[in-house]
Amino acid sequence: MGFIAFIVLGLIAGAIAKAIMPGEQGGGWFVTMILGVVGAILGGWLGSLLLNVSLGGFFDLRSWLLAIVGSLIVLGIWGAVTGRKRV
Repeated sequence: MGFIAFIVLGLIAGAIAKAIMPGEQGGGWFVTMILGVVGAILGGWLGSLLLNVSLGGFFDLRSWLLAIVGSLIVLGIWGAVTGRKRV
């Protein structure tokens, strides 16, 4: 997967994770984009480390699931660090 495709995957995964995560996490669209890209990196790393599954192509379901799960983890950590309440 190319660099631009990876960035786009992270951006979309961050938006999906923010829609899935209950409560208000704070941060605007820029923070969501950054957290999505970081989450995609984390998801790919955890997938290769724990599940022996790596990020495939842009349209690979495993890539999307790993990126979204990674974004959920990063968004949860962001909410805990910034002290936002979750409903």
